[in-house]
Amino acid sequence: MEYITTKEVDKNWGITDRMVVYYCSDRRINEAKKIGNTGLIPIDVEKPVDERYRGNKVKAGENE
Repeated sequence: MEYITTKEVDKNWGITDRMVVYYCSDRRINEAKKIGNTGLIPIDVEKPVDERYRGNKVKAGENE
């Protein structure tokens, strides 16, 4: 299995490196490994859903 670093993943997913590390520590990315200070994530893993936001939630002033 091929791996890439968390810094490479954050560029692909458009989020911060710290958020990628959070996903790994929260076990949202099960196949992730840590070797020393470097986090490694498989190339074919998809970005986990951010549960802080809902797609059907209407923002204030959106229906005006």
